[in-house]
Amino acid sequence: MLQRILLPAIFLFLAYGFWLSPNFKRVAAGVAIFLFGMLWLERGFKAFTGGTLERILAHTTDRLWKSLGFGAISATVMQSSSLVSLITISFLSAGLISLASGIGIVFGANLGTTTGAWLVAGFGLKIKLSAYAMPMLVFGIILVFQRSHSMRALGYVLAGLGLLFLGTHHMKEGFEAFRDSIDLSAFTVPGVAGVAVFVVIGALATAVTQSSHATLILILTALASEQVSYHDALALAIGTNIGTTVTALLGSLSSNVDGRRLAAAHLLFNVATAVLAVAFLRQLIVAVSWLSHPLGISPDDFTLQLAAFHSLFNLIGILVMLPAIPGLVRLLEWLFPSPLLSYKQPKYLNRASVDHPDAAIEAVRKETLRLYSHALTMIVSGLGLRKSEVLSTCDLEAALESSSRLIQPDIDGSYESNTKALYGAIVEFISLQRDGLSGDQIEEIHALRTAGQDVVESVKGVKHLQKNLCTHIASPDATLRSAYDGIRLRVARVLRELDRVRAAEDPTATLVTLDRVRVTLAEDDILANGMLDRLIRGGHIDAALATSLINDNSYAHDVCTSLIKMGQTLFGAHDVTRSSAERSVMLDDTEIREVAEARSD
Repeated sequence: MLQRILLPAIFLFLAYGFWLSPNFKRVAAGVAIFLFGMLWLERGFKAFTGGTLERILAHTTDRLWKSLGFGAISATVMQSSSLVSLITISFLSAGLISLASGIGIVFGANLGTTTGAWLVAGFGLKIKLSAYAMPMLVFGIILVFQRSHSMRALGYVLAGLGLLFLGTHHMKEGFEAFRDSIDLSAFTVPGVAGVAVFVVIGALATAVTQSSHATLILILTALASEQVSYHDALALAIGTNIGTTVTALLGSLSSNVDGRRLAAAHLLFNVATAVLAVAFLRQLIVAVSWLSHPLGISPDDFTLQLAAFHSLFNLIGILVMLPAIPGLVRLLEWLFPSPLLSYKQPKYLNRASVDHPDAAIEAVRKETLRLYSHALTMIVSGLGLRKSEVLSTCDLEAALESSSRLIQPDIDGSYESNTKALYGAIVEFISLQRDGLSGDQIEEIHALRTAGQDVVESVKGVKHLQKNLCTHIASPDATLRSAYDGIRLRVARVLRELDRVRAAEDPTATLVTLDRVRVTLAEDDILANGMLDRLIRGGHIDAALATSLINDNSYAHDVCTSLIKMGQTLFGAHDVTRSSAERSVMLDDTEIREVAEARSD
């Protein structure tokens, strides 16, 4: 509803401004070019890093100071705290980082993005940026049309920088033309009310542009051309901190509860920082004046003093809020309680992760693990065992002997209502992945989809086994009963081994362990080891029972094979490059049979 009203209002305001003054057109065009440059710069950085930024984020957030450092450095490099916030929301939604780490990143990004004001105030307003913009645009566009992925990414970065410079130039020129016609200081209201008015204007401008950096450059150019006073510019800069939270708030709408908690933390931090800056505005002005001399800032260079003020009040906000992070986390968890989800509802899959490949891959991995956890419960109950028995060190054969009567669970109903629905959500999420994935990332996400299918197939296999298991594990014929207990034992052993592999700290041992399980599985096959022939010759089973046993043996073998294949994908290395390399050295079915035959000789 708000968007339906806000967008037409913006269009009407711009149309009136275009009609009123040609200089307004130049300023508005400068803002548009600047924002377009930021979009290209973000696209270039995302393509150029190839997921590096996301991987660094996932591995450098185990300490709060690391989170702060990552947020500050990444926002400094990318000049977009909004992009860093959106990436953080996607990783938090995928369960890869904690809420406290995400808050630390957002705090650091607020400080890192202030470096852009220093660059523009120190260089951008003192040199003719258009002279540098044109060559960057020319070379950038040429590189964008190259086949090489890295060359195209570099082209986007160059063209984005060129557009940023060109937009800043047009904003500066437009405000210079306004010098004699409009004096914004005439609208200044004395006292706190005047500060509040310009804070609100700065917040609204940032909410509309979706970029605090763009709004701050607009403020700097207006200040340089004397369209706004220094004190009013400070209030506008404070307002940008509030307005920049809009991007994160909008991004959190498509995320899970953790993403909404982070967006709320971002809003609380920026509002608290703004309140502190307004409350101690005079003291901050004095502090900036005191710091200007050692920093080499002249008393009349108000643009650099504005940049120093912007950095200073953000730094003070971090120092004040840092000790409150543990309490803030508890408050947010209370305000936004985690919803109770059924198995058929995805927990990690949401639109916030779609545009960030590494986050999307890990979200799919975690959701597939949830799928397996639910399937494990159904498989164990389908075997007539308890999960505590299978996933412990107790004697499985003794547990099988004590469960001679099988209570048939509703696997079919649970599969239709839960397993099938959750796997469908995983497949649908994978189909939303857009261009920009590397070869290894494409291979990894396809492997995860196959792993989910393996989980589904294992549940189907146990469902087929149930009928004969219920009949024959209570058979008076001990030999036939032993054959079906052997089928149950094979599946239970695979489940136990998978649990050990999942709990292992060294994922590199996964392939070796599971390949060994596959060899043992081949050795225990009742067709290969001659058990079926002995049952027939001993008169324990007739032709009909032999056929049933062959089919059930095949179902059990397929269940075990599907589970092992799933484990090799889910429990191995999480790095897409390493996991791709691991899959290339796995033993194939022919090699497994050869090893099993060699061991049996």
